[in-house]
Amino acid sequence: MAKIVKKKQAQLKADGRFWLTLDGKNFLGRGRVELLQRIRETGSISKAAKAMKMSYKAAWDAVDAMNGAWQSPLVDSGPAGSRLTEDAERLITAYQQAETQHAAFMTNLAQSLTLNSA
Repeated sequence: MAKIVKKKQAQLKADGRFWLTLDGKNFLGRGRVELLQRIRETGSISKAAKAMKMSYKAAWDAVDAMNGAWQSPLVDSGPAGSRLTEDAERLITAYQQAETQHAAFMTNLAQSLTLNSA
């Protein structure tokens, strides 16, 4: 007599990363927001990079890209260190609010995917 083996039911999930784009290019995501927050905390791009275990070059490139893409700098750097501008603070808040809405949407979407495989 043949043994019947039931295949484990696969669970369908919704997944997606959240980015704010500017002119069709990724502008602000979770990593860049964390970088900005670390710059705020440390007053230094170098210290922020170390705290995130990323190279200074990668951190500087991200800051340079954000500063260049936005209508005004998000990070002011000088001999005394680095600080976030008011625009950066507003963008962090806007990103966090939008990311919260995105997470709620993804949770609702995942709960609506109650399809059973045949």
